[in-house]
Amino acid sequence: MTTPRARAAVACGCLALAALGLGACGQPPTARLTSPSVATSAENVGGMHALIAAAKREGSLRAIALPRDWADYGGLIDGFEKKYGIRVTVDNPHGHSEDEIDAVRKSGNRPTAPDVIDVGDTFARNAADQNLLAPYEVAAFDSIPANQKDSKARWANNYGGYISIGCDANRVKVCPETFADLLKPAYKGKVALEGDPTRSATAFDSVYAAALANNGSFDNVQPGLDFFAELNRIGNFNRVSSTTATVEDGRTPISINWDYINLHYADQLRGKGVNWQVAIPFDGSFAQYFALAINKNAPHPAAARLWQEYLFSPEGQNLRLRGYARPVLMDVMKQDGTLDKAAAARLPTVEGTPQFPTDAQLEKARTTVTQGWAKAVPG
Repeated sequence: MTTPRARAAVACGCLALAALGLGACGQPPTARLTSPSVATSAENVGGMHALIAAAKREGSLRAIALPRDWADYGGLIDGFEKKYGIRVTVDNPHGHSEDEIDAVRKSGNRPTAPDVIDVGDTFARNAADQNLLAPYEVAAFDSIPANQKDSKARWANNYGGYISIGCDANRVKVCPETFADLLKPAYKGKVALEGDPTRSATAFDSVYAAALANNGSFDNVQPGLDFFAELNRIGNFNRVSSTTATVEDGRTPISINWDYINLHYADQLRGKGVNWQVAIPFDGSFAQYFALAINKNAPHPAAARLWQEYLFSPEGQNLRLRGYARPVLMDVMKQDGTLDKAAAARLPTVEGTPQFPTDAQLEKARTTVTQGWAKAVPG
């Protein structure tokens, strides 16, 4: 028989254990929930249902530098809005990776700050070093290859592709297929990049690819700068940053860009008089991924985390694939049967297995390009 005093002692013991977060009196421990602004996983807020409910209450997601024609962001934004009823706003849609980091850094806690960013992984590392990003593990985090994510979950690569050469065959008699071809006199004033390599991850990776095509390596990007210095010296370099509009109107008849961007131009502009041909240069084969991350001061923290979950879900990854981008979870989806096989079959064939520079090599290359681009291509 238990006396009232004994029962009281047992009750106090249960409360003490519960306060420590430990199981008490035969009951399982209760998970301690957190607010979305500090959640490092959906489980922290009570699971996906709770995260979805919180994101719907916020009702908005603020993104930056996401053109609708880039890796099927149009389909992803429309799909997210339809699925969850959350409005997506995109500031500066044609901005570059450094513009995104600048916006996060300068906006602080303002309600107009970006919730999420999509940047080249060298830029993601830089943002993490500046303590701008919130750690968050999506449900599929463990399936993302270790070399495609931050060990502290501050960013993770989502999609990627190969540097390619796009060319309007209606404006250029013979389209180039290699970096060596780009030096030919026929291409005077025609060869453009997607932006400034010191601010644009795409342009930076284009310099890296040019280095590989000219006896450089992951450890030595200088030959890439030398290549563009020569391209500029002979008058072939076109300083206009290529976009859908500049490709359509002929201002950038040859553009070095990701294969998924150039292949999308070919589809999008076929009915507008543009015969856009795409080649992945065998002399400078370079593959890389783009990273997603959450602003640690995101004004819509639940929507930001739900957006990450959506882009790493099979639905989001297959939308990437339909935009010719290679989803980071492609191998996993092949194994579990969730991959869109028809969309995968449309990807261009590339010889060999892609190799990726290490973190140290990327940082060294980024420093070299940042310090050397203005000298290579002055004014």
